[in-house]
Parts: sequence; C-alpha cells; structure tokens
Amino acid sequence: QDGLKQCLSEFRQQLAWVERLDVTSGQVVDPVSQTASSKDAVDPENDFQREMSFYRQAQTAVLEALPRLRKLQVPTRRPDDYFAEMAKSDQQMQKIRQKLKSKQEAMERSEKAKQLRAMRKYGKKVQTEILQRRQKEKKNMLNAVKKYQKGLSDKLDFLDEEQTSSQGNKKGSATQRMKKGPNAKRRYKNQKFGFGGKKKGSKWNTKESFNDVSSFRSKVAHNKGPGKGGKKALNKRPGKRARQKMKSRAR
Repeated sequence: QDGLKQCLSEFRQQLAWVERLDVTSGQVVDPVSQTASSKDAVDPENDFQREMSFYRQAQTAVLEALPRLRKLQVPTRRPDDYFAEMAKSDQQMQKIRQKLKSKQEAMERSEKAKQLRAMRKYGKKVQTEILQRRQKEKKNMLNAVKKYQKGLSDKLDFLDEEQTSSQGNKKGSATQRMKKGPNAKRRYKNQKFGFGGKKKGSKWNTKESFNDVSSFRSKVAHNKGPGKGGKKALNKRPGKRARQKMKSRAR
C-alpha cells in the first residue's frame, strides 16, 4: 500500500478538476437495504453481484460529478444538431447485415432439414410397424389354417376376421362401395347368373372324391343295366341291308 501511494504521488499532476474529471467514491450503498455494512461485501466469484457493484459505483460517480460540472458551466448534454461519424462505415455494416442474414437463413434451412429427417424417420417407423403387424396377422392365419388342416381345430373364425378386416379397410360407406365396386350391368348379371367361380380344375378329383365309391354302379358304368342291351345298344344306326331296303321302298 505504501508503494502504491508513492507511485501515485510521483505521476500525479497538479491540474484543475475539470481537466482531470476524476471522481472517487467510497463503498456504494445498497439501494434495497440502504446500508453499507461489512455483510454487504461483494463476492468476486459472483458475476451478477460483481457487475451490479460496478454499475452502482459508476452511477454514484455520475451523480456526484454532474452538479460539479453544472457549477463550472460545463455542458453535459449533446446538442440537437450534433453529428458524429460512425466508428464503422456503411459498407462494413452492410456486410455484417448480410452475414447475419445468411447465418440466419442457414440455421432455418438446417432446422427444416432436421424436421424433414425426423418426419422421414417417423414415417419409416410407422411403415415398419404396419409391415410387422401384417406379417404377424399372416403368420397367425397360416398357423390357424395348418391346425384346421391337421384336424387340431374345427373353427374357421380366422376367415371371418380376415373378411371383416378387409371389408373395414377397403370399404367405407355405401356410396364408396358403389363407386369402387362393379357397375350396374355387372351387378345385374351377377344377380341373375351368379358370381361364377373357379373354372379351371373344377372337375379334378380330390382325395375324398377318389376314396368315395358310394355312388358307383357297375351295371350303369358298363351299360349292363336293365333295358340297355350291352354294347349293341350303343349302335342305334340300322345295318347296311336295312338301309338298302329303306332306300328301295322310298323309290
């Protein structure tokens, strides 16, 4: 402390206060508590408290210096027609504005791209869940069909569920069904002649029909039943002489 006071006395100049404009203020009073005790010591590690102490000290110095300047008739307000050149030129400020604008646009594009990636990721997730659900339903239906074929189950509820689910997904209201379904001509023919069905392979034998011989009749199958006459009965055309006699009679 003594060394600091000695250095201060060496470079101090005996000038008027208006040339120095130095103001020394003591401990700043807290405007809330209106006291300046040792408990109100500023914590240097607390940034907010330290900056507030600087602000209050500068404010106190200004409030102390303004009356002295007015007493010495020194103007403290800027004139209305005062013109001060900017520290930076308009070209440089324009470049700064363009740089800030380009940075903001880049941030907006990055945010939009991030949202699009999130939407694509969510769409893929939903699509994967739908495919997994369909595969699970298909697997369950195939297992039910196998059980039914092996005789382990005699229920066909899975067909009803499949039909109702397909109807619920593909058919909405009655008007939509009319639009998506067949036209009036096709519906009339379906009502009149039926819906047709599988034609190819409809007469093929199955294991059950091959083993079923309850309707087999040997006499009927070999034309030996009553009134059939065997193989001769199949040839209903008269003989050659009979035909000649018939021609001579006709002449």
